[in-house]
Amino acid sequence: MSEEPPLEELAALLEDETARRILTEIYRKPMSANSLTERCDASEPTVYRRLEDMRRCGLLVERTRPDTERGHHYTEYATNLERIVVEIDDDGIDFRVDRRERMADRFTRLVEEM
Repeated sequence: MSEEPPLEELAALLEDETARRILTEIYRKPMSANSLTERCDASEPTVYRRLEDMRRCGLLVERTRPDTERGHHYTEYATNLERIVVEIDDDGIDFRVDRRERMADRFTRLVEEM
């Protein structure tokens, strides 16, 4: 995500208890939406809405994983959020979202900067 989400959108998302719980859970370990529904004691539609909100704000990554037992695949979610910094000065409020960078993205950036 090249541009930060509006501060109001990010603040509203982080104000939501379910969103905070999801972020905490997927910070510890990537999880599927079904696992998050159980762990966060929230309905499946609520979990999917929050995951979409977090994806739109650039706070998570989705990965497709094979399910070898059932012969299918599923999506798991992991946060790429490292920290959110809010600074207040004479010019107003500024913020930035620091994200974890995947190894593949780091390598691509390195090659592009050469």
